[in-house]
Amino acid sequence: MGMPSGMELFVIVAVIVLLFGGKKIPELAKGLGQGIKNFKSAVKDDETTVASTTATTSEKIEAEEVKTATEAKVNATETKTV
Repeated sequence: MGMPSGMELFVIVAVIVLLFGGKKIPELAKGLGQGIKNFKSAVKDDETTVASTTATTSEKIEAEEVKTATEAKVNATETKTV
């Protein structure tokens, strides 16, 4: 069940040319290439969005931790002074 031999490839190509015609095949190949290109760019954009969202989330968590620690220090200081 490996790759088709030379004669089998010739028959497959001949059937494709008969079905679609010589002029339609380049258009189909161009459309397929553009589809693959669009898919790759969408995946890359998605990875960039996920990475930036993760960084933003990490920054929010760190800011919240600093805020909580500051509030705890203020509360401790207020308790000592009262």
